[in-house]
Amino acid sequence: MTASFKVCCMQSADEARLAIEHGASALGFVSAMPSGFGPISEEKIAEIIAGVPADIATFLLTCATDAETIVQQQRRSGANTLQLVDEVQPGTYAALRDAIPDVSLVQVIHVVDEQSLRDAVKIAPEVDAILLDSGNPSLQVKELGGTGRVHDWSISRRIREAVGVPIFLAGGLRVENVGAAIESVRPYAVDVCTGLRTDGALDPVKLERFVTAVRAAA
Repeated sequence: MTASFKVCCMQSADEARLAIEHGASALGFVSAMPSGFGPISEEKIAEIIAGVPADIATFLLTCATDAETIVQQQRRSGANTLQLVDEVQPGTYAALRDAIPDVSLVQVIHVVDEQSLRDAVKIAPEVDAILLDSGNPSLQVKELGGTGRVHDWSISRRIREAVGVPIFLAGGLRVENVGAAIESVRPYAVDVCTGLRTDGALDPVKLERFVTAVRAAA
């Protein structure tokens, strides 16, 4: 485990700068979603990413499930990483590799039960990393992230032990629990959105305390 962390749900260039100044190695940008916090327009995503240093990972969160749509979104945004928040159609990973080979693929697994472990093991060889979150894609209105809920970390740890790719841990993380989360799961990195916000805005005090907690645990 390193002290790596990703700050998701960027709302502005100022938020991106704030996260980077505090040591974030990755930023998340949420495109249109059926639910959850943080979506902004693709035009705004592209504008913010254009000002992010090249050594920072820029994650475009997309709920699209077909390669053509995802490729077009990535090209419009300029993101160097795709965070696929829903189950994609067969052949999508290979098509993305062919079309945008320099873009990293991160598949979200929403940790619910034993099936989540089986899903993670199945898709791990196809992607560069797996992000474990607390959504519920089976609902009529899908929850694909930004829930602020914690999931079962014991399943997340078993996933981390079973797959050969880096694991990002998300889902309800905040200053008070991130140390326990890191100790329990030992992920490659942690990912946070709503846990660092006050009235919807990235809170520099919460961010500073979160960074301190992550580094202490790591």
